[in-house]
Amino acid sequence: MTAVLTWQQLRDLKLSELDDAADSWAKVSQHADASAERVDAEMAGKLSKSQESESAKAAVRRLRRLSRNYHYIHAECGLIRASVNGLSTELGAPQRRLNDALDDAAALSYTVNEDGSIGYPACGKNELTGEEIPGGSAVGNNGMLTPGNNGLYPPSDKGLYTPGTGPGAPSLINPNANHAKAQDIADRMAHALREAREIDERYRQALSELKAAPGLMVDAKTWADAAADVKAVGEAAAEYLKDEIPLDESPAARKDWWDHLTQEQREEYLAVYPDVIGNLDGIPATVRDDANRENIQLLIGKLSGKNDDESKSMLDGLKGIQEKLQEPSIPPMYLLGIGDEGNGRAIVSYGNPDTAKNVSAYVPGLGTKLDDEFVGGTMKRAQDTALGAREADPHSSTASIVWLGYDAPQTSPTDLAANTDVMFRENAESGAPAYNSFMAGISATNANADPHITAIGHSYGSLTVGLAAQEKGGIPGADDIILVGSPGTGAKTADDLNVGKHHVFVGAADNDIVTKFPNHNEASGMGAGAAGGGSAGLVLGLGMAGPAGGVVGGVAGTVVGGVAGYMAQDQQTDPSQIWFGTDPANKAFGATRFLVDDGPPVTEGGFDAHSQYFTPTKDQMSADNIAKIVVGKSDEIVLEQPR
Repeated sequence: MTAVLTWQQLRDLKLSELDDAADSWAKVSQHADASAERVDAEMAGKLSKSQESESAKAAVRRLRRLSRNYHYIHAECGLIRASVNGLSTELGAPQRRLNDALDDAAALSYTVNEDGSIGYPACGKNELTGEEIPGGSAVGNNGMLTPGNNGLYPPSDKGLYTPGTGPGAPSLINPNANHAKAQDIADRMAHALREAREIDERYRQALSELKAAPGLMVDAKTWADAAADVKAVGEAAAEYLKDEIPLDESPAARKDWWDHLTQEQREEYLAVYPDVIGNLDGIPATVRDDANRENIQLLIGKLSGKNDDESKSMLDGLKGIQEKLQEPSIPPMYLLGIGDEGNGRAIVSYGNPDTAKNVSAYVPGLGTKLDDEFVGGTMKRAQDTALGAREADPHSSTASIVWLGYDAPQTSPTDLAANTDVMFRENAESGAPAYNSFMAGISATNANADPHITAIGHSYGSLTVGLAAQEKGGIPGADDIILVGSPGTGAKTADDLNVGKHHVFVGAADNDIVTKFPNHNEASGMGAGAAGGGSAGLVLGLGMAGPAGGVVGGVAGTVVGGVAGYMAQDQQTDPSQIWFGTDPANKAFGATRFLVDDGPPVTEGGFDAHSQYFTPTKDQMSADNIAKIVVGKSDEIVLEQPR
């Protein structure tokens, strides 16, 4: 049976000793973190770069295991530190109220009995008998609405509230003037002790979860337990920590909040709420990266115990990102967001967006999700852009970001073929505000007076960017917008995107059928064969990540032929209007079109023409043009006539 906190223990509790204990756990956590960094950088890192023998590789694996052990110690000790700090901080208020009540009792010369009742002396005379009104004792009520509840200890019968028996119930007025004062003191003591007990029990349960299994093996199961520990401590410390996070404030306000925290407070937030801090727009990039490197390990542990296909696919993506984080990267890699919501969340930057003069944030399209293809393909596009920007302007720093902060549609070809009039705007409409919040965070944390910021949308991602740009005020901080492989933005003209039409740039390969797919009225009027093939072909091409633009498996000849044949027949009544509004590459839209490679015809390369805009080995011209726009040298791009 758990011991119950007494008022004497609360009175005598030295909170400074709890603070000292928390500081000691903090030192252990910090030492473990520093040790992990030394193992990674000075030992495993150097060894992996200088030696390639099998024995060296085996040594690196052992060092990585040691690093994971240190990392686990850092995480768990950080949770203990936060729990002890939270316990000390929260117990401070009820202890002060208890001591104030005790001081009042002492000032009035009342007796505080062992059970917490307050003895008071005789006072006044009975008008009928003339005798002195005797003293007595007042028993406090702790405020719980239960029958017969009085005293510091809750009754065993915790039923529903019985009218007339709870706090404030009518009773005979005690004629002794000391009684009311004593009752007030007793009630204040009871309230303070009840609150302290609730706090004590909450943290007791959280701390009881923080138990490490014997041995030195830190595996997926260990991290799954750690994820449960984070949840337990997070729930216990919600009032102490989480309620103070400005979740509903602007990214600029969040940055100001973080800037004014002490280092101790920051460490506690990172230990207890890595998932929140790591995904909070307005928090500095290096802090988000630290939090997400912690959180990705917890997510891997959480998903490792699940056997469904979606969890396995997401787990592959998480492990792939983690492997990338452990390898040297040019430019350096920052994990600005990670999560298992929906189809997965991942925001990866090549280069530090807080120090870079040029920042681009690209939104991928339909079919993209957190999986191994995201790691091998989508992230590579962002890195290629960063490397191209370095060549375009060696004297300025650049950060290139891929933003998967929303659920891109995962619609199957069969669904679209059966329902050609479905617009699928909902995902982009949900993603647009989230993208704008992220971009506002980039503007808030960037240290440069006037960074050059570029929003990039590929395929369905161009609709998300387009809708974000059409929100009030446009995309925060955006100087330029790039749209590639776009099926439309929902805008009528480039001026609707709030950066000026001369700052909207479009790349559209002649053989990229996604940029030519007909509008919904025309598509719905297609014949059964053309509609089935055309719609299915469209969905496979709308940005699915994969070796050849994300075409899953092979594209049946009838699918490719359906769309290609439809386009060849020139059945569009208004070629400027495509799936999501005006074709950005059409002269009616008014954007600047830059030259890209035509790409292979759909009958030869499937949807290769839709996927190669960022890839120098496949489309050097497009990659160069994108890089020049990103570094603010759009006057040097090679132009192409609008359609």
